[in-house]
Amino acid sequence: MSIKSATVAASREGGYKQAMIIIGGLFAVFGFVTWLNASLISFLKLLCDLTDSQSLMVTFAFYIPYFLWALPASWVLKKMGFKNGMAFGLVVMAAGSLVFIPAANQRSFILFLVGLFIQGAGLSLLQTATNPYISILGPIESAAKRISIMGICNKLAGVISPLILSTILLKNATAVEEQIKTTTDVVVKNQLLSELASRVIMPYIVLTVFLVIVALLIRRSSLPEINAEEEDSSGNAVPARKSLFNYPYLWLGALCIFTYVGVEVMAGDVIGTYGLKLGMSPDTAKYFGSLTLACMLLGYIIGIFTIPKFLSQDVALRGSAILGIVFTVAAFFTDGYTAVACIALLGLANALMWPAIFPLAIEGLGKYTKIGSAILIMGIAGGAILPQIYTGLYEEKSLFGGFLHSQGIDFKEGFMYSMVPCYVYILFFALKGHKIGKIRA
Repeated sequence: MSIKSATVAASREGGYKQAMIIIGGLFAVFGFVTWLNASLISFLKLLCDLTDSQSLMVTFAFYIPYFLWALPASWVLKKMGFKNGMAFGLVVMAAGSLVFIPAANQRSFILFLVGLFIQGAGLSLLQTATNPYISILGPIESAAKRISIMGICNKLAGVISPLILSTILLKNATAVEEQIKTTTDVVVKNQLLSELASRVIMPYIVLTVFLVIVALLIRRSSLPEINAEEEDSSGNAVPARKSLFNYPYLWLGALCIFTYVGVEVMAGDVIGTYGLKLGMSPDTAKYFGSLTLACMLLGYIIGIFTIPKFLSQDVALRGSAILGIVFTVAAFFTDGYTAVACIALLGLANALMWPAIFPLAIEGLGKYTKIGSAILIMGIAGGAILPQIYTGLYEEKSLFGGFLHSQGIDFKEGFMYSMVPCYVYILFFALKGHKIGKIRA
């Protein structure tokens, strides 16, 4: 069945609404899992006595699988279909969550990273399936609106997840940190660390069971399959070009996704570390990630009411990039809670970026939609790289420290220097990049 006829049939039978509900539930699931990282960074930094760059290996391990597995994921989707592929992705995520149990028992940072890597692999499959699915489920002009609705599901769960996990993992974090630092008895210190590590076991057992249950429900659902290979994403038959390299706007879009996810992860996951460096206590800073997500939630709501009625997708992206530059610079020139508020407001600036970039970059790909979507999903690896570049600018003992560390650059300068160029590129894509090589009807 073609996209157009599938959409019509789905609308007649109520399948369109059901599909939106099911995919919205999936967006909530991987939003919940993704934004647990904000709490894990602080937790593992305390548990494993890590530097900033080491603790941000959490984001590296979680996001780098998108680069490695997105293309294989498109092959899996071609063989299994959207629905079965989504269910399989959830099972892979459950396997990654299960690894947290031996990781906690052994207090092994490497095993935690392995679990995160497996989770990321499962999510790369889910993202490769769900984003093009929701984009082509209806008219491409309103894709940003549908993705904004999905974003609300994602970020509502994202706001809740660090609050829940922080309450469990980082309860009395300031006092626990002080005890661990001041204790000289090795036995007592190991006991404290073992008790701290044990806090992660039950939440991830529950998460594993939940993911398996959701996978079974998706497998048994009536989620309609959509054939993305016969028509373009707007439902119009177009002749396919010789290869993906004949779609320059797709590759520019992939780089745009890379920079966007980088700044999103910085705003959501690094904000806690930023607050600690400003002298705030762990008990206070552990909730900062939820502030960023709350601002993103507000941005998605704005998108639902304004796109495409008042704003086109590219105009919304332009405004978002400009806001990102403004709030980043404001964070540099302010201090204390004002600076933290500016970083949280980056959530508002970032909210409409994914909903705008993705449909702009896959429009008109026709039979290349699935693999083109996979290439865009590879760009999510920006969440692995940008935090390491950030710490590399101010921390000598970091992954990129030998290349990027410059004497005299502090964490505030590092934040600005790593973020502003990304927003400038996003602005370029909004103004010109998404038009390069695109055939307009």
